[in-house]
Amino acid sequence: MLTVHHLNNSRSQRVLWMLEESGLEYEVRHYKRNSDMSAPLELKRVHPLGKSPIVEDVRDDGSRMILVETGAICEYVVEKAHGRLGPSLVDTQRYRQFLHYAEGSVMPVLFALLVVSKVPLLGRIAAQKIRPMLDVHLDYIEAELSSRPWFAGDEISAADIMMSFPLEAASARAGLAASRPATISWLKRIHDRPGYRRALEKGGRYSFVR
Repeated sequence: MLTVHHLNNSRSQRVLWMLEESGLEYEVRHYKRNSDMSAPLELKRVHPLGKSPIVEDVRDDGSRMILVETGAICEYVVEKAHGRLGPSLVDTQRYRQFLHYAEGSVMPVLFALLVVSKVPLLGRIAAQKIRPMLDVHLDYIEAELSSRPWFAGDEISAADIMMSFPLEAASARAGLAASRPATISWLKRIHDRPGYRRALEKGGRYSFVR
C-alpha cells in the first residue's frame, strides 16, 4: 500500500493528483505547516530531510520503500501503474524534458522571485532583474502549449503533473498575463479534471488554485 506523507499547501499536492490519475490505491497522512511555514518535525521521523512529498510503499512481502523528490515519485508511480501517465513512443523526449524541467529550470527562478519580492526596497530591485528570466521560461512554455494540448503530446502525462505546481504558483503569485492564453487554458483543463478535484478534496487547503 502506498502512503503519501502530505504537507498542506505544498508540492505534495501533485503526488495526490498523480495517484488519482493513475488509479492506484493509496492513503494520506496529513501534516500541517508551522506558523513560520516550515514543515513539522514529525516528517523527520519518516525521512531525514523532513520535507514533503514523501511516499512510503509497503509491499506484499513486507519490504518498505521510502521515496522523496516529486519527479522520482512520479516515475515510480508510472512504473507501478504499468505505464499509465507515461510517454508514448513518439513523445518520450518531450516527456523526459518536462518531467525534469519543472523543478530543474522553472521552479528555481520562480522561487527566487517569490523570495526577493518579500524583501523591501532591495528585494524590489532584485525582482526587476529576476522577472525577465522568469518571463523567458513562461514565453517558452506558452509556445510549447500553443502547439499541442499537453506537455508531452496529445495525452496528459506525468510531465503535466510535474509542471502544474510551478505554473499554479506563477499564476497565483507572479501573474500570468492574458498574452499567454495557451498556458491559462492548460491550467483550466487540469483544474477541471475529476482526478485533480478528488486530489484537492483529499489534500485540503491549497492556496495556489484560485
